[in-house]
Amino acid sequence: MTRVVLAPDSFKGTITAADAAAALADGWASVEPSAEFVHRPMADGGEGTVAAFEAAVPGAVRMPITVDGPAGERIDTFWLLLPPTDDAPAGTGVVDLGSTSGIELLHELRPWDADTTGLGQALAAALDHGVSRLVVGIGSSASTDGGTGMLSALGALFLDAAGAAVPRGARGLDAIASVDLSALRRAPEVRVLTDVTNPLTGPRGAAAVFGPQKGLRAARDIALVDDGLRRLAELLRIDPAGQGNGAAGGTGAALVVWGGMLAPGAAEVAALIGLADAIADADVVVTGEGSYDGQSGDGKAPSFLAGLAADAGADAMLAAGRITADADTSLFAAAASLTDLAGSADAALAEPGRWLRAAGAALARAAQERAAPALAPS
Repeated sequence: MTRVVLAPDSFKGTITAADAAAALADGWASVEPSAEFVHRPMADGGEGTVAAFEAAVPGAVRMPITVDGPAGERIDTFWLLLPPTDDAPAGTGVVDLGSTSGIELLHELRPWDADTTGLGQALAAALDHGVSRLVVGIGSSASTDGGTGMLSALGALFLDAAGAAVPRGARGLDAIASVDLSALRRAPEVRVLTDVTNPLTGPRGAAAVFGPQKGLRAARDIALVDDGLRRLAELLRIDPAGQGNGAAGGTGAALVVWGGMLAPGAAEVAALIGLADAIADADVVVTGEGSYDGQSGDGKAPSFLAGLAADAGADAMLAAGRITADADTSLFAAAASLTDLAGSADAALAEPGRWLRAAGAALARAAQERAAPALAPS
Protein backbone atom coordinates (compact mmCIF):
# COMPACT_ATOMS: atom_id res chain seq x y z
CA MET A 1 0.00 0.00 0.00
CA THR A 2 1.36 3.40 -1.01
CA ARG A 3 1.12 6.29 1.42
CA VAL A 4 0.61 9.47 -0.60
CA VAL A 5 0.78 12.98 0.85
CA LEU A 6 -1.16 15.43 -1.30
CA ALA A 7 0.15 18.97 -0.87
CA PRO A 8 -0.64 21.10 -3.91
CA ASP A 9 -0.88 24.86 -3.92
CA SER A 10 -4.00 26.42 -5.43
CA PHE A 11 -4.23 26.57 -9.21
CA LYS A 12 -4.61 30.33 -9.43
CA GLY A 13 -8.12 31.41 -10.32
CA THR A 14 -9.36 27.92 -11.22
CA ILE A 15 -9.36 25.53 -8.25
CA THR A 16 -8.44 25.72 -4.57
CA ALA A 17 -5.59 23.76 -3.04
CA ALA A 18 -8.03 21.59 -1.05
CA ASP A 19 -10.11 20.75 -4.13
CA ALA A 20 -6.96 20.09 -6.15
CA ALA A 21 -5.77 17.62 -3.50
CA ALA A 22 -9.14 15.84 -3.54
CA ALA A 23 -9.11 15.53 -7.33
CA LEU A 24 -5.57 14.16 -7.34
CA ALA A 25 -6.57 11.58 -4.72
CA ASP A 26 -9.56 10.47 -6.79
CA GLY A 27 -7.38 10.01 -9.82
CA TRP A 28 -4.69 8.10 -7.96
CA ALA A 29 -7.27 5.83 -6.32
CA SER A 30 -8.66 4.89 -9.74
CA VAL A 31 -5.30 3.24 -10.43
CA GLU A 32 -4.39 2.12 -6.89
CA PRO A 33 -7.55 1.74 -4.76
CA SER A 34 -5.55 0.58 -1.73
CA ALA A 35 -3.43 3.74 -1.52
CA GLU A 36 -3.56 5.77 1.70
CA PHE A 37 -3.93 9.51 1.28
CA VAL A 38 -2.95 12.35 3.60
CA HIS A 39 -4.32 15.75 2.54
CA ARG A 40 -2.17 18.78 3.30
CA PRO A 41 -3.26 21.63 0.97
CA MET A 42 -0.45 24.15 0.70
CA ALA A 43 0.19 27.83 0.09
CA ASP A 44 3.37 29.87 -0.15
CA GLY A 45 2.31 33.42 0.60
CA GLY A 46 0.19 33.84 -2.50
CA GLU A 47 -3.39 32.92 -3.26
CA GLY A 48 -4.77 30.49 -0.67
CA THR A 49 -2.53 31.55 2.21
CA VAL A 50 -5.38 32.89 4.35
CA ALA A 51 -7.41 29.76 3.56
CA ALA A 52 -4.55 27.57 4.78
CA PHE A 53 -4.40 29.44 8.10
CA GLU A 54 -8.17 29.39 8.44
CA ALA A 55 -8.27 25.62 7.96
CA ALA A 56 -5.36 24.95 10.29
CA VAL A 57 -6.03 27.24 13.27
CA PRO A 58 -9.07 26.46 15.46
CA GLY A 59 -10.98 29.58 16.40
CA ALA A 60 -9.87 31.67 13.42
CA VAL A 61 -12.49 34.31 12.57
CA ARG A 62 -13.08 36.14 9.29
CA MET A 63 -13.24 39.92 9.74
CA PRO A 64 -15.19 41.45 6.80
CA ILE A 65 -13.94 44.71 5.28
CA THR A 66 -14.40 46.78 2.14
CA VAL A 67 -11.26 48.14 0.49
CA ASP A 68 -10.12 49.87 -2.69
CA GLY A 69 -9.16 47.08 -5.07
CA PRO A 70 -6.15 47.25 -7.39
CA ALA A 71 -8.16 49.18 -9.99
CA GLY A 72 -9.63 51.56 -7.41
CA GLU A 73 -13.09 49.96 -7.26
CA ARG A 74 -14.54 49.03 -3.87
CA ILE A 75 -14.40 45.31 -3.12
CA ASP A 76 -15.69 43.25 -0.22
CA THR A 77 -13.09 40.99 1.34
CA PHE A 78 -11.82 40.03 4.79
CA TRP A 79 -8.81 39.59 6.99
CA LEU A 80 -8.40 36.70 9.41
CA LEU A 81 -8.20 37.05 13.20
CA LEU A 82 -6.34 34.24 14.95
CA PRO A 83 -6.99 33.60 18.66
CA PRO A 84 -4.73 35.11 21.34
CA THR A 85 -1.53 33.30 22.27
CA ASP A 86 1.24 33.98 24.75
CA ASP A 87 3.25 35.64 21.96
CA ALA A 88 0.26 37.60 20.64
CA PRO A 89 -2.09 38.30 23.57
CA ALA A 90 -4.45 40.42 21.43
CA GLY A 91 -4.49 37.95 18.59
CA THR A 92 -2.82 37.77 15.19
CA GLY A 93 -4.18 39.32 12.02
CA VAL A 94 -3.58 37.45 8.76
CA VAL A 95 -3.89 39.64 5.68
CA ASP A 96 -3.70 38.41 2.10
CA LEU A 97 -2.56 40.72 -0.69
CA GLY A 98 -4.26 38.46 -3.23
CA SER A 99 -7.72 39.20 -1.82
CA THR A 100 -7.14 42.96 -1.45
CA SER A 101 -4.77 44.02 -4.24
CA GLY A 102 -4.41 40.83 -6.27
CA ILE A 103 -4.22 40.33 -10.01
CA GLU A 104 -7.26 38.04 -9.99
CA LEU A 105 -9.36 41.04 -8.92
CA LEU A 106 -8.71 42.84 -12.21
CA HIS A 107 -11.00 42.58 -15.24
CA GLU A 108 -8.04 43.63 -17.37
CA LEU A 109 -4.38 44.28 -16.64
CA ARG A 110 -3.54 47.81 -15.49
CA PRO A 111 0.28 47.94 -15.50
CA TRP A 112 0.50 51.68 -14.79
CA ASP A 113 -2.44 52.32 -12.48
CA ALA A 114 -3.00 49.19 -10.37
CA ASP A 115 -1.75 49.62 -6.81
CA THR A 116 -1.67 48.17 -3.29
CA THR A 117 -3.95 50.62 -1.48
CA GLY A 118 -6.37 47.83 -0.56
CA LEU A 119 -3.65 45.87 1.20
CA GLY A 120 -2.78 48.92 3.29
CA GLN A 121 -6.44 49.46 4.16
CA ALA A 122 -6.75 45.84 5.32
CA LEU A 123 -3.63 46.21 7.45
CA ALA A 124 -5.07 49.40 8.93
CA ALA A 125 -8.29 47.57 9.79
CA ALA A 126 -6.32 44.89 11.63
CA LEU A 127 -4.38 47.60 13.48
CA ASP A 128 -7.64 49.30 14.43
CA HIS A 129 -8.79 46.01 15.94
CA GLY A 130 -5.66 46.04 18.10
CA VAL A 131 -3.87 42.85 17.01
CA SER A 132 -0.51 42.09 18.56
CA ARG A 133 0.97 40.60 15.43
CA LEU A 134 0.41 40.60 11.67
CA VAL A 135 1.09 37.87 9.14
CA VAL A 136 0.98 39.16 5.57
CA GLY A 137 0.91 36.94 2.48
CA ILE A 138 2.06 38.98 -0.51
CA GLY A 139 1.78 36.73 -3.57
CA SER A 140 -0.52 37.33 -6.57
CA SER A 141 0.05 41.09 -6.79
CA ALA A 142 -1.61 43.08 -9.57
CA SER A 143 0.81 46.00 -9.53
CA THR A 144 4.40 47.20 -9.61
CA ASP A 145 3.92 50.21 -7.36
CA GLY A 146 6.74 49.46 -4.94
CA GLY A 147 4.18 49.14 -2.15
CA THR A 148 3.51 52.89 -2.27
CA GLY A 149 -0.26 52.37 -2.23
CA MET A 150 0.01 50.21 0.88
CA LEU A 151 2.26 52.68 2.70
CA SER A 152 0.02 55.59 1.68
CA ALA A 153 -2.99 53.86 3.23
CA LEU A 154 -0.95 53.56 6.43
CA GLY A 155 -0.08 57.26 6.52
CA ALA A 156 2.96 57.75 4.26
CA LEU A 157 3.11 60.60 1.72
CA PHE A 158 4.78 60.30 -1.69
CA LEU A 159 5.21 63.79 -3.13
CA ASP A 160 6.35 65.29 -6.43
CA ALA A 161 8.68 68.25 -6.82
CA ALA A 162 5.78 70.66 -6.23
CA GLY A 163 4.79 68.93 -2.99
CA ALA A 164 1.66 67.30 -4.42
CA ALA A 165 0.75 63.64 -4.07
CA VAL A 166 1.96 61.57 -7.03
CA PRO A 167 -0.46 59.40 -9.04
CA ARG A 168 -1.17 55.91 -7.79
CA GLY A 169 0.55 52.84 -9.17
CA ALA A 170 3.69 52.47 -11.25
CA ARG A 171 2.66 55.65 -13.08
CA GLY A 172 3.60 57.73 -10.06
CA LEU A 173 7.01 56.22 -9.31
CA ASP A 174 8.97 58.42 -11.70
CA ALA A 175 7.45 61.57 -10.19
CA ILE A 176 8.36 60.89 -6.55
CA ALA A 177 10.70 63.62 -5.31
CA SER A 178 10.28 63.16 -1.56
CA VAL A 179 8.77 60.77 0.96
CA ASP A 180 7.21 61.76 4.28
CA LEU A 181 6.88 58.90 6.77
CA SER A 182 6.17 61.03 9.81
CA ALA A 183 2.50 59.95 9.99
CA LEU A 184 3.13 56.32 9.08
CA ARG A 185 1.28 54.09 11.52
CA ARG A 186 3.44 52.15 13.92
CA ALA A 187 3.75 48.47 13.07
CA PRO A 188 3.40 45.62 15.54
CA GLU A 189 5.39 42.45 14.88
CA VAL A 190 4.94 41.84 11.15
CA ARG A 191 5.87 38.58 9.45
CA VAL A 192 5.74 38.74 5.66
CA LEU A 193 5.22 35.51 3.73
CA THR A 194 6.60 35.64 0.23
CA ASP A 195 6.93 33.07 -2.52
CA VAL A 196 9.89 34.74 -4.28
CA THR A 197 13.41 35.87 -3.41
CA ASN A 198 13.90 38.44 -6.17
CA PRO A 199 15.54 41.81 -5.48
CA LEU A 200 13.70 45.07 -6.04
CA THR A 201 15.57 46.20 -9.16
CA GLY A 202 17.80 44.92 -11.93
CA PRO A 203 17.47 41.97 -14.34
CA ARG A 204 15.88 39.79 -11.63
CA GLY A 205 13.90 42.65 -10.12
CA ALA A 206 10.20 43.36 -9.79
CA ALA A 207 9.78 45.19 -13.10
CA ALA A 208 11.96 42.94 -15.26
CA VAL A 209 10.70 39.56 -14.01
CA PHE A 210 7.13 40.17 -12.90
CA GLY A 211 6.21 43.35 -14.78
CA PRO A 212 5.32 41.51 -18.01
CA GLN A 213 2.82 39.35 -16.11
CA LYS A 214 1.12 42.57 -15.03
CA GLY A 215 1.08 44.16 -18.48
CA LEU A 216 4.47 45.87 -18.77
CA ARG A 217 5.47 44.68 -22.23
CA ALA A 218 7.88 47.13 -23.84
CA ALA A 219 11.52 47.16 -22.73
CA ARG A 220 11.41 50.94 -22.32
CA ASP A 221 8.43 50.66 -19.95
CA ILE A 222 10.14 48.02 -17.86
CA ALA A 223 13.28 50.17 -17.69
CA LEU A 224 11.23 53.23 -16.66
CA VAL A 225 9.53 51.37 -13.81
CA ASP A 226 12.85 49.80 -12.75
CA ASP A 227 14.37 53.29 -12.55
CA GLY A 228 11.40 54.47 -10.49
CA LEU A 229 11.81 51.58 -8.06
CA ARG A 230 15.53 52.31 -7.76
CA ARG A 231 14.78 55.94 -6.92
CA LEU A 232 12.13 54.84 -4.42
CA ALA A 233 14.69 52.59 -2.73
CA GLU A 234 17.04 55.57 -2.36
CA LEU A 235 14.32 57.71 -0.80
CA LEU A 236 13.24 54.94 1.57
CA ARG A 237 16.87 54.08 2.36
CA ILE A 238 16.51 50.40 1.60
CA ASP A 239 18.87 48.08 -0.27
CA PRO A 240 17.27 47.34 -3.68
CA ALA A 241 19.33 44.15 -3.89
CA GLY A 242 17.86 42.73 -0.69
CA GLN A 243 16.48 39.22 -1.09
CA GLY A 244 12.70 39.28 -1.45
CA ASN A 245 12.44 43.06 -1.75
CA GLY A 246 11.06 42.65 -5.26
CA ALA A 247 8.20 40.45 -4.13
CA ALA A 248 4.70 41.63 -5.10
CA GLY A 249 5.92 44.44 -7.32
CA GLY A 250 8.17 45.83 -4.59
CA THR A 251 5.67 45.47 -1.75
CA GLY A 252 8.23 43.27 -0.01
CA ALA A 253 10.57 46.26 0.24
CA ALA A 254 7.78 48.53 1.48
CA LEU A 255 6.87 46.09 4.23
CA VAL A 256 10.52 45.89 5.29
CA VAL A 257 10.52 49.70 5.54
CA TRP A 258 7.44 49.41 7.78
CA GLY A 259 9.32 46.98 10.03
CA GLY A 260 8.27 43.65 8.58
CA MET A 261 10.44 40.55 8.41
CA LEU A 262 10.38 38.62 5.15
CA ALA A 263 10.02 34.85 5.50
CA PRO A 264 9.65 31.99 3.00
CA GLY A 265 5.90 31.52 2.74
CA ALA A 266 5.99 27.83 1.93
CA ALA A 267 8.08 27.03 5.01
CA GLU A 268 5.81 29.05 7.31
CA VAL A 269 2.62 27.41 6.05
CA ALA A 270 4.25 23.97 6.11
CA ALA A 271 5.15 24.41 9.78
CA LEU A 272 1.61 25.52 10.56
CA ILE A 273 -0.03 22.45 8.98
CA GLY A 274 2.50 19.90 10.29
CA LEU A 275 3.71 18.98 6.82
CA ALA A 276 7.09 17.56 7.85
CA ASP A 277 5.45 15.07 10.22
CA ALA A 278 2.98 14.03 7.53
CA ILE A 279 5.78 13.43 5.04
CA ALA A 280 8.03 11.56 7.47
CA ASP A 281 6.57 8.14 6.60
CA ALA A 282 5.24 8.91 3.11
CA ASP A 283 6.15 6.97 -0.02
CA VAL A 284 5.13 9.75 -2.41
CA VAL A 285 4.52 13.49 -2.04
CA VAL A 286 2.40 15.07 -4.77
CA THR A 287 2.53 18.83 -5.11
CA GLY A 288 1.56 21.28 -7.80
CA GLU A 289 0.47 24.73 -8.94
CA GLY A 290 -1.17 26.40 -11.89
CA SER A 291 2.00 27.16 -13.83
CA TYR A 292 5.31 25.45 -13.16
CA ASP A 293 7.91 27.58 -14.89
CA GLY A 294 11.40 28.97 -14.60
CA GLN A 295 10.43 30.96 -11.49
CA SER A 296 8.95 28.01 -9.64
CA GLY A 297 12.27 26.88 -8.23
CA ASP A 298 12.76 30.24 -6.50
CA GLY A 299 10.93 29.86 -3.19
CA LYS A 300 7.56 28.55 -4.38
CA ALA A 301 5.67 25.61 -2.90
CA PRO A 302 6.58 22.81 -5.38
CA SER A 303 10.34 23.19 -5.05
CA PHE A 304 10.03 23.46 -1.26
CA LEU A 305 7.90 20.30 -1.15
CA ALA A 306 10.40 18.47 -3.33
CA GLY A 307 13.12 19.28 -0.81
CA LEU A 308 11.03 18.00 2.12
CA ALA A 309 10.26 14.80 0.23
CA ALA A 310 13.93 14.22 -0.54
CA ASP A 311 14.85 14.69 3.11
CA ALA A 312 12.23 12.09 4.08
CA GLY A 313 13.29 9.60 1.42
CA ALA A 314 9.98 9.94 -0.45
CA ASP A 315 9.41 10.45 -4.17
CA ALA A 316 8.23 13.94 -5.09
CA MET A 317 5.77 14.21 -7.97
CA LEU A 318 4.30 17.24 -9.68
CA ALA A 319 0.93 18.08 -11.22
CA ALA A 320 0.74 21.50 -12.86
CA GLY A 321 -1.67 23.34 -15.08
CA ARG A 322 1.19 23.82 -17.47
CA ILE A 323 4.90 23.03 -17.40
CA THR A 324 6.93 25.50 -19.43
CA ALA A 325 10.03 24.75 -21.47
CA ASP A 326 12.29 26.64 -19.04
CA ALA A 327 11.03 24.75 -15.97
CA ASP A 328 13.38 22.44 -14.08
CA THR A 329 11.52 19.20 -13.34
CA SER A 330 14.61 17.29 -12.25
CA LEU A 331 13.45 17.57 -8.62
CA PHE A 332 10.51 15.26 -9.35
CA ALA A 333 10.26 11.55 -9.97
CA ALA A 334 7.34 12.23 -12.32
CA ALA A 335 5.42 15.24 -13.58
CA ALA A 336 2.05 15.69 -15.28
CA SER A 337 0.82 18.76 -17.17
CA LEU A 338 -2.93 19.34 -17.23
CA THR A 339 -2.52 21.23 -20.50
CA ASP A 340 -0.84 18.22 -22.12
CA LEU A 341 -3.42 15.80 -20.75
CA ALA A 342 -6.35 17.98 -21.86
CA GLY A 343 -4.88 18.83 -25.24
CA SER A 344 -4.96 22.59 -24.72
CA ALA A 345 -4.69 25.24 -22.04
CA ASP A 346 -8.29 26.29 -22.58
CA ALA A 347 -9.55 22.76 -22.02
CA ALA A 348 -7.47 22.37 -18.85
CA LEU A 349 -8.69 25.70 -17.48
CA ALA A 350 -12.32 24.85 -18.24
CA GLU A 351 -12.28 21.60 -16.23
CA PRO A 352 -9.36 21.67 -13.77
CA GLY A 353 -10.88 19.00 -11.51
CA ARG A 354 -11.27 16.55 -14.38
CA TRP A 355 -7.70 16.97 -15.55
CA LEU A 356 -6.29 16.89 -12.04
CA ARG A 357 -7.96 13.50 -11.66
CA ALA A 358 -6.27 12.47 -14.90
CA ALA A 359 -2.97 13.76 -13.57
CA GLY A 360 -3.41 11.80 -10.34
CA ALA A 361 -3.98 8.64 -12.34
CA ALA A 362 -0.92 9.33 -14.53
CA LEU A 363 1.28 9.89 -11.48
CA ALA A 364 0.00 6.68 -9.86
CA ARG A 365 0.95 4.73 -12.97
CA ALA A 366 4.38 6.36 -12.93
CA ALA A 367 4.80 5.31 -9.30
CA GLN A 368 3.87 1.72 -10.18
CA GLU A 369 6.41 1.72 -13.00
CA ARG A 370 9.11 3.00 -10.64
CA ALA A 371 8.25 0.28 -8.14
CA ALA A 372 8.16 -2.51 -10.74
CA PRO A 373 11.95 -3.09 -10.97
CA ALA A 374 12.13 -3.48 -7.21
CA LEU A 375 9.32 -6.05 -7.28
CA ALA A 376 10.72 -8.09 -10.19
CA PRO A 377 12.31 -11.46 -9.24
CA SER A 378 16.08 -11.50 -9.19
